[in-house]
Amino acid sequence: MDKQAFIALLNEDLESEYRSIVQYTQHAATIKGAEYQPIVEEMRAHLTQELEHASALAEQIDFLGGVPSVKVPPIPDTPDGAAALRLDLELEETQLVRYRERVEQAIELGLPDVAEALRPLLQQTQDHVMDLQGALGR
Repeated sequence: MDKQAFIALLNEDLESEYRSIVQYTQHAATIKGAEYQPIVEEMRAHLTQELEHASALAEQIDFLGGVPSVKVPPIPDTPDGAAALRLDLELEETQLVRYRERVEQAIELGLPDVAEALRPLLQQTQDHVMDLQGALGR
């Protein structure tokens, strides 16, 4: 893999973070029911972290000489709170795998500083997965 391919992957990750921001915003506003209130509060915290992730990715893309994407992938509609949480979990699990790969790829490309910048995203995404798994009783 070369640096340009790596930048393209980081831009895909950035687009996924944009999706997370929009998706969490919608879900935090529309999920109803007392059983969901604790996770809605967690979602609001996740939302802030997702914005930080997007900013960190954009900075790394720029640092590597790329142009950060502004595309937001389509966001599926969800019929209810449980479906919304499952959708959020699926997205976070996908991001977790991608961030693990990205840290390894940065190291392989001789970009240890980029790998270090991505590690907090990896850790926070793992925390998001655990929070959502708990909310879904997994």
